[in-house]
Amino acid sequence: MQPKVILQTKQFDVTIKRMCYQLIEVHNDFENSVIIGLQPRGIYLANRIKTELQSILNKKTVDCGALDITFYRDDFRKKELIPNKTNIDFIIEDKNVVLVDDVLYTGRTIRAGLDAMLAFGRPKDVELMVLVDRRLSRHVPIQPKYTGITIDSIESQNVRVEWKETDKVDRVTLLDK
Repeated sequence: MQPKVILQTKQFDVTIKRMCYQLIEVHNDFENSVIIGLQPRGIYLANRIKTELQSILNKKTVDCGALDITFYRDDFRKKELIPNKTNIDFIIEDKNVVLVDDVLYTGRTIRAGLDAMLAFGRPKDVELMVLVDRRLSRHVPIQPKYTGITIDSIESQNVRVEWKETDKVDRVTLLDK
């Protein structure tokens, strides 16, 4: 079966902008809110969201960090995982945290992200933002508050998110394994 393109560049940009406006409705000027992207690929969405928010809000900075969850994963001893760099140079204690990842599938990565985040303090609130929600495959009862697109896929399919920063194009594709 041919790969099915779900989002192309223009739709990709519109989706990110829409998600930013949804964030602004809840977080206003981001004075008490921060964004944390999960390594490795959630950081691309987090950085795009940060850049777009700064543009919309005419604000110099929105706190945005990158969180490595490698050693918090329940399968880190079973796979050869390469740790990434955590970069959180702001306080999350009593802040509203928007945890960001590219694809929500089983929920296990997000669970690991929640555990890893607590090493940096206790936030006031945590919300989840994902570009793609594969809603029919949860192992852990986790749902995003902000979603770019929701798809119904079967276990034998993969969702591939390509980022301009690494893949030279912004695109979301549904593939058969």
